[in-house]
Amino acid sequence: MALRFGDFVLDPGTRQLRRGEEERHLGLKAFELLELLLHRRPNVVTKEAIRDRLWPRTFVSGSTLATVVGEIRAALEDDAGSPLFVRTVHGVGYAFCGVAKEEETTRGTGGPPGEGAASPGARLSYRLLFEDREIALRPGENLLGRIDEGILWIESPSVSRRHARIRVEGGRATLEDLGSKNGTFCRGERVSSPVVLSDGDEIRLGKISLTVRILPADATTLTDQA
Repeated sequence: MALRFGDFVLDPGTRQLRRGEEERHLGLKAFELLELLLHRRPNVVTKEAIRDRLWPRTFVSGSTLATVVGEIRAALEDDAGSPLFVRTVHGVGYAFCGVAKEEETTRGTGGPPGEGAASPGARLSYRLLFEDREIALRPGENLLGRIDEGILWIESPSVSRRHARIRVEGGRATLEDLGSKNGTFCRGERVSSPVVLSDGDEIRLGKISLTVRILPADATTLTDQA
């Protein structure tokens, strides 16, 4: 789903911010932050939570975050003193303060033609196959790595603690690397920006391989063993 607010549309699938037919350029971190603030709206996202999401396991100064916020405001022509979209909560973090709504996008999913797409209103089940296990992906963020709060603990020296995440929302699932040491791969290509997943895609985290299954929600599947 794309998100429309004011004259702007943020499309996570194509990684574009548009005002009408004009694309407004955002760097990777600025796009990720704007997407995060939109999805958490109207709640405040703390500076600590932003740093953990955008720069996991990396020290960044307050000025770095302020620069990214400034980039977003410049693209949106937003005034920090009288914000329409991005509000500063002093000493805490930032919040999206505008009105936004989801809208369908007719752009492709990024996978092979006919794959990873569903008819309007179709309910889908998103799953990962790992060895002899089948793990259901929940709506929202699904962390992968050697971490307790992840959907799957992968015990391998080639897998980072917070290695990657799969986000399920808007009728699709997207894979994103979280700055892992040994990389995240999909369809044989290293993931450098979020990738829309299709049924049957092979994901590789370091040396560990998993398979994506996207099925009708009522399809017969193996018993979950997450």
